[in-house]
Amino acid sequence: MLTVDFSRFPLAPGDRVLDLGCGAGRHAFECYRRGAQVVALDQNGEEIREVAKWFAAMKEAGEAPEGATATAMEGDALALPFPDESFDVVIISEVMEHIPDDKGVLAEMVRVLKPGGRIAITVPRYGPEKVCWTLSDAYHEVEGGHIRIYKADELLAKIREAGLKPYGTHHAHALHSPYWWLKCAFGVDNDKALPVRAYHKLLVWDIMKKPLATRVAEQALNPLIGKSFVAYATKPHLPRLSETEAGTGTGHRTKAEAEAEKTGADAK
Repeated sequence: MLTVDFSRFPLAPGDRVLDLGCGAGRHAFECYRRGAQVVALDQNGEEIREVAKWFAAMKEAGEAPEGATATAMEGDALALPFPDESFDVVIISEVMEHIPDDKGVLAEMVRVLKPGGRIAITVPRYGPEKVCWTLSDAYHEVEGGHIRIYKADELLAKIREAGLKPYGTHHAHALHSPYWWLKCAFGVDNDKALPVRAYHKLLVWDIMKKPLATRVAEQALNPLIGKSFVAYATKPHLPRLSETEAGTGTGHRTKAEAEAEKTGADAK
């Protein structure tokens, strides 16, 4: 079940992709199938080991095209173990609502993303999430649980503040909102309640069979009760100065490079 819509978030074979907070690996697997060079990173070692097993199984089954690569590794989202400008694409899905320093995570993602690169961010949508919080404290008052609810304009403002340029948004998984409302109403740990069990069966059927009726229903309901809010953004290229503006006859440099050189000269 993908939250990122790859028709809105194009991925080219050979793109170097970071799936940050990959969890069970659903987006990492899709990127691998599309021919990317994928790094799936999460702080949960058990999940990372499972993702690594699935990567190996996919390779063995020939699910990934030639040239695609996949690595699963443990890591800290606030201290990514990668050089600057390492990735063409970064995906972070249903993670930022768990992290106190969300601005720090955004800064790290921007650091490792190449200029011109693309980023996809998904978080629980404000309205459906607010219903869950109202129905159940146990839904969010758990270790590692959700610590905030984002409004769309708040998240987009943080994305812009981090130096990214949003280019599109949408909502996803409308059929999952009622399931979580039922879970919250009957007890988040109570999977035996009849309404919860019945709705879960419906969701499993929908995911496995993808019938036209539920696909159409979800598309119609996503703008109203979509469980997730998805935002897409790019990292702008730094402005480049001409040779005359930069004061050199040896090609183009960025404004930052020119200013750094001038600072060094002034210090001599």
